[in-house]
Amino acid sequence: MLVDPHPWAGTVLGPPESWDAAVRAAVEIVLASPAPMALHLGEDLLLLYNDAYAELIADKHPQAVGRPAAEVFAEVWRSPGIGDVVEHTYHTGAPFLDRAVSFPLRRDVGELDPALYIRACSPVRDSRGRIAGVLSVVAETNPATRQLQGLSDFAAALSGTLTLDDVARVALRYAINSFDADRVSFAVDDAGSGGWRMVRRIRGELVDEADERLPPLWRRGAADWPAPAVASARSGRATFVEDGQPLRDIAADRHDQKVRALAAVPLRASVVRGGLTVGYRTAHTWSAPERALLAAAAELIGQATERARRFETQHGTAQLLQRSMLPENLPVLPRLRVAARYDPGVDGNAAGGDFYDAFVLPTGELGVVLGDVAGHDVQAAARMGQVRAALRALALNDPRPDQVLVGLDRLVTSLGAEAGTHELFVTVVFGVIDGDREQLTLASAGHPGPLLRRGARSGQPGAEYLDVAPGAPLGVGYRPGARTVAFRPGDTLLLFSDGVVERRRQGLADGLALLSKSVATAQNGDPRALCATATAAVPGATEDDVAVLAVEYALRPSRSARMEVPAEPTAPSRVRHWMTAQLTQWEVAESVIGAAVLCTSELTTNALLHAGTAARVEIDLSSERLLVSVADSGSRGTVTRARTDTLSSRGRGLGLIEELSDTWGTDPTVRGSTVWFEILLSPR
Repeated sequence: MLVDPHPWAGTVLGPPESWDAAVRAAVEIVLASPAPMALHLGEDLLLLYNDAYAELIADKHPQAVGRPAAEVFAEVWRSPGIGDVVEHTYHTGAPFLDRAVSFPLRRDVGELDPALYIRACSPVRDSRGRIAGVLSVVAETNPATRQLQGLSDFAAALSGTLTLDDVARVALRYAINSFDADRVSFAVDDAGSGGWRMVRRIRGELVDEADERLPPLWRRGAADWPAPAVASARSGRATFVEDGQPLRDIAADRHDQKVRALAAVPLRASVVRGGLTVGYRTAHTWSAPERALLAAAAELIGQATERARRFETQHGTAQLLQRSMLPENLPVLPRLRVAARYDPGVDGNAAGGDFYDAFVLPTGELGVVLGDVAGHDVQAAARMGQVRAALRALALNDPRPDQVLVGLDRLVTSLGAEAGTHELFVTVVFGVIDGDREQLTLASAGHPGPLLRRGARSGQPGAEYLDVAPGAPLGVGYRPGARTVAFRPGDTLLLFSDGVVERRRQGLADGLALLSKSVATAQNGDPRALCATATAAVPGATEDDVAVLAVEYALRPSRSARMEVPAEPTAPSRVRHWMTAQLTQWEVAESVIGAAVLCTSELTTNALLHAGTAARVEIDLSSERLLVSVADSGSRGTVTRARTDTLSSRGRGLGLIEELSDTWGTDPTVRGSTVWFEILLSPR
């Protein structure tokens, strides 16, 4: 098939009918073989090969037929172990065996097929015993050998995991791809409860980028759960079923029922118990290399699981302390809308000293504060709690911002003397908003100046940094000073920590400019959306904590309502009925109601699935936009974030929200997380 079309008469070999009988016999063997074979004929080592070999050399076929091998593989022919072995066999008659060669033969590693092949070169002799060419036979190595090549990449991926959710995602992705399996699962003991949690993945299950960011769907089981992964974890022994019904007793759906062959191996860990399973829908013989590969993968997963468990324990303690000292609920006022956001730095494993607060004063005014206590440890978080509590107490007695900071300076100085250190620094900005007088009074102690977004009363909205003398931080000689500026309907005040604008290898002025531009060009002054905009304004990671507090003076009062959602299957339906009735009563357009109800239903379902706790739905309607938020009270970042009795694929919830809303985001809260979205309303 590959011989006849080529003009062999123009080569040194001449037309095929003139070839030696022994050579023609070798050609027939090559062309009829299902294994990849190639002949290098004559002094020029002209290539002749079969269909299987054509697939290996990819786009070099069919031009390679009848051409010298040195030309076809010119980029690598002179590399050791490539052309020299063929030429050596041709000139000496010595056979050659290479147990690890990549195809297609190219120098650019990025294009190499990850599979390795065995290549054998043997001399082809004519009827008189003279060497007429070289036969090259290529055979793919054992699949388990190929899989071993991916272990280093797998180890690298596991090294970047922090939580058990991360470990589960990487482990399942590796297992189903490396073993070409139909079903894989990962189980781990549920620390403290005596039970187990398991997550699985099915071949063909569509998992997109949004799904990868969500916590995996874990299934909960009791201490005596008979699942093979759990049984292997309890016993510490691997089990292999070549043909049967290994999941009959625990099958959650038809995917489990169809599994016939299953390997279950325990994680090699000293503290955490867990197991990994790999299954097929057809009978499968577990070879020794496959068993060795599974054991190696289980050891890597076990090490990563122990690291993740330690991280989550430390992270949970630190973050619980941090968040317990922040306000759980911010004031809800008719005209002053308040929102805040706090994100830990890159490490995320230590408590920080950033804090914010907003509270109503006895005069009816609103007090707002954002500060930073130096340090990233438990002591810094504890001092932050003391400073925040003292500031509120001082403000409730005398709300003048400069006098509040004077009293706070005495406290910080006292705390420093008590601790025997002169390195206790606290920066803080405190303001009082008087809505009736439409004015804002601010005082700062070493903190970045607040940003004020002016409403679009005349032309486009803009943003400006308020010229508030920062002075010295508290504890090192604060000098009182305050400034009063206009704060009118349509304006939004933004207080922020230095983690928002500071980045390595970037000037502070650049960060401030990017923040100002992002706030000025935001769609509106809604405080929740503005907090999300501010935290994403400066690209790049920060090692510092990030805290933002925004207050909008609304043009008109908004209407709001909330619903507590129990953790039960009927909850999403109840939310849909409640929300439809509420928005209809408020005379919202039907198109907006439909989109909002659909998005809220998806968020409620996600909250119940991934947190396993009750949720709270809040809606806030103004003349410009509809804001909806769904908050859960689950522990962020731990394996207990997710519980479900089924393991079906999740829906396209986040993609739907991105499509139907104008903006959306996620905010960590004191006891869990909040997902929210906004839909802008057309003027009536």
